[in-house]
Amino acid sequence: MIIDLRKFLAAEKTYWTQLENMLNRLEGDSELRLSVQELKHFHYLYERCSADLVQLATFQTAPEARAYVEALVGRAYGEIHETRSKPHRFRPLFWFFNTFPQTFRRHAGAFWLACAVTCAGIIFGCAAIAFDPDAKAVIMPFPGLLQNPAERVQKEEHEANPRLEGQKAQFSSMLMTHNIRVSLLLLALGMTFGLGTLVLLFYNGIILGAVALDYIVAGQTAFLCGWLLPHGVIEIPAILLAGQGGLVLAQALLGRSSPLPLAARLRAITPELATLIGGVAVLLVWAGIVEAFFSQYHEPAIPYALKIALGLLELAVLVFFLAKFGARGEEKV
Repeated sequence: MIIDLRKFLAAEKTYWTQLENMLNRLEGDSELRLSVQELKHFHYLYERCSADLVQLATFQTAPEARAYVEALVGRAYGEIHETRSKPHRFRPLFWFFNTFPQTFRRHAGAFWLACAVTCAGIIFGCAAIAFDPDAKAVIMPFPGLLQNPAERVQKEEHEANPRLEGQKAQFSSMLMTHNIRVSLLLLALGMTFGLGTLVLLFYNGIILGAVALDYIVAGQTAFLCGWLLPHGVIEIPAILLAGQGGLVLAQALLGRSSPLPLAARLRAITPELATLIGGVAVLLVWAGIVEAFFSQYHEPAIPYALKIALGLLELAVLVFFLAKFGARGEEKV
């Protein structure tokens, strides 16, 4: 019951203004998602204003205030009970910097399994080269990796013209296309209940381990790090992310921890898989540019220390990006 109308209006106006501001935000941005605390506060304001409207209805001397609060309550009711689907507007930056890392973290277990299998492949590749150097001809996927590492380093460090001069754009696009194709294959092989994905991850690890040990044994560790780190710290995690997607798909097919039918499980993870492979494609575009336009320059053109430092910086940024970006959005509904 209102005893002093003027005092009542002065006290409640603050809450009305807060509700109006929140309604303006919601109505102005169809993609806006409130945090849990904001939702609680919005519901509190709605209930308080509804109670105010009931009390104002008993007063005939404040028709403007009653009409104002009535409009606020009506708008708030519409927002709370909205059932129409709002048009979805794809926002690339928001998707990459929020949705992509959030999706990665939701399926972190699959990512670490992909890492473990790849590391097992690396160990196997190192052992194969260490115990049987002739295995190099079978393991190495490209002819350029078959030559003696010391001879290759000497040749590339003393070339008069930078490698691939005039062909870098073509080489870059070839790298992007190849790596994205491999990533799509890793994801698609999830349809084999993850077996194909695991085998391909293991094989990629074998190649990486064999190449690494070959150059380290030849005393070319600095060249190896300067050559691989600038693009490899993005390319290798991107391949692992694609493997993560394949394992997520396999988990949905197996469905051991879900009571949903197969079709429902596949529908549920389709947006997740699309986000993962889309993010992988973006990372591989960057890796292809770096590999073609930066990684192919060696000393004395670019000091190895600088290339290694850039690679470590990229790795730190990538780890921070995947671990922290979009964290605030995970608290929202």
